[in-house]
Amino acid sequence: MLNKEDNRRLAQLERQLRRDDPDFCARMAGGHLSRRRVPVSLILAATVVWAAALILAVVGWWAAAIVSGVWALVIMVAIGYRLRGPKLVLPDTLPPNW
Repeated sequence: MLNKEDNRRLAQLERQLRRDDPDFCARMAGGHLSRRRVPVSLILAATVVWAAALILAVVGWWAAAIVSGVWALVIMVAIGYRLRGPKLVLPDTLPPNW
């Protein structure tokens, strides 16, 4: 049985190891790194909506062009959100830092 100081030190070492090498910790804990892939259809949709916004702006339908541009921006933000780094999924949590 570990005393309070040993538990605190062990938790600190675990946090440092998870920060330094999350792949190793995921393998040892049985978790996995979830990679988010961006569907090609999402990129195609963004391209089509951007093209539609440009065409509508050239034709002079400004309200429709603005709406299309906003939707294209929303799709691009969704793509950026999905392209962020991998999210580490671990089965357990660490105790708080004392």
